[in-house]
Amino acid sequence: MNVYDLFVKPYESYTMTQILMEATASVFGILSVYFSIKKNIWVYPTGIISTLLYVYILFNFGLLGDCLINVYYTVMSIYGWILWGKNSKDNIHVEVTWASKKEWLYGILLFAFSLILVTVIYYYKPYIDNHFSMEGTTLGLYHLDWGNWLDVITTSIFLVGMWFMAKRRIENWIFWIVGDFICMPMMIYKELGITSVQYLVFTIMAIIGYVNWKKSFNKKSTIKS
Repeated sequence: MNVYDLFVKPYESYTMTQILMEATASVFGILSVYFSIKKNIWVYPTGIISTLLYVYILFNFGLLGDCLINVYYTVMSIYGWILWGKNSKDNIHVEVTWASKKEWLYGILLFAFSLILVTVIYYYKPYIDNHFSMEGTTLGLYHLDWGNWLDVITTSIFLVGMWFMAKRRIENWIFWIVGDFICMPMMIYKELGITSVQYLVFTIMAIIGYVNWKKSFNKKSTIKS
């Protein structure tokens, strides 16, 4: 499979509006990660624009299960925006720290909860994708392929990452790095080539974010000592 098959052919059946919307969602997603690296509260409004655009895109493609997951991301972004707003030192930037053992325990529980929740969404996906009609619909997980199961895992990884980011914990970047790396081939499989490139950029930016947040914390600790 060549570059044309991966990044051009899937878009031959798309309208220009659909292509522009996916590209715009990707740009705002990248902006969101950039602001996160800078510990800037604008990470959330830009991220919300990106996830809402994906909600619209996925809804119009009939991928209602994936659409609901992006609604889920949007709600978590609003939660993070509120927390950062309460803890920002100048209404824009925040201080960061490492997570405690108790927070890691909550993170593990959140991961398990997310796995169950997303699996339940996929269980009802045939019903959801059939516009909430049981006519000719059989519930179950029989329709899931490897891409869908990866989606279950990455969604749970990202949820924990979003929660750690909302709490301003450095570990959030570890979850983004792992999840973004997994999403690259998954998005190519879903014929969203622009989005797969976005996740490549996300992976690189997440590594930079981890390094920058760690340096920021070490610098603050040095000044205090």
